[in-house]
Amino acid sequence: MDRAWPMIQLLLPVLVAAAWGAQPRTPWAGTNLLNICMDAKHHKTKPGPEDKLYGQCIPWKEKACCSVSTSQELHKDTSLLYNFTWEHCGKMEPACKRHFIQDNCLYECSPNLGPWIREVNQSWHKERFLHVPLCQEDCQQRWEDCRSSYTCKNNWHQGWDWTSGINKCPAGTTCRTFETYFPIPAALCEGLWSHSYQASNYSRCIQMWFSPAQGNPNEEVARFYAMALSAGALPRGVEPLLLSLALMLQLRLLG
Repeated sequence: MDRAWPMIQLLLPVLVAAAWGAQPRTPWAGTNLLNICMDAKHHKTKPGPEDKLYGQCIPWKEKACCSVSTSQELHKDTSLLYNFTWEHCGKMEPACKRHFIQDNCLYECSPNLGPWIREVNQSWHKERFLHVPLCQEDCQQRWEDCRSSYTCKNNWHQGWDWTSGINKCPAGTTCRTFETYFPIPAALCEGLWSHSYQASNYSRCIQMWFSPAQGNPNEEVARFYAMALSAGALPRGVEPLLLSLALMLQLRLLG
């Protein structure tokens, strides 16, 4: 089987990308999926330097899809960007809130999500990202820091009561701890925003936040998946067996 490893190494990125359902805005666009911004409400049309990005958004200052004013709004408990409050069930623990700010900064500022951008038909954005392979340690730490804070829903992407102008818990829901609504880290990571993220145990994964002094590790991850998508096409709806095979092969390669 060792003789087959060169071919496996060539095909593995395609298998993994197809099995994860990564369908770009333009099929098999390759490097056109790199350094781009989503077509969404507050995103810039293309990434560029923003030297004065605020707080948790600073890591993207060299190449950002967000403006300075957007980065400032993302740090408010109730942002005017979407009239959305995290504290719909009372005060959120600061350690937990930090993860939500970083999540928002990644969404608004990152130019490295091209391989996972999908077209949507919604009033506030024309594109979203889906199944971004988020590093498992990010999912785990967020769950640990948020498990004692409170919420009333396990999907924050839809289903809110907006009659007051900001999001409130819908009728029939109860404020309980995050751990009640998200019993494991993957449930929080994947369910919170309608599967925008997918928990990943593999080395090529997107980091929610990073130290700008050490460079942006997400650039290499995006390049890997973009080239995988440009290497060749597999039919949509890949069988679960293919996904399992691809992941086992990646473990062998990484091991």
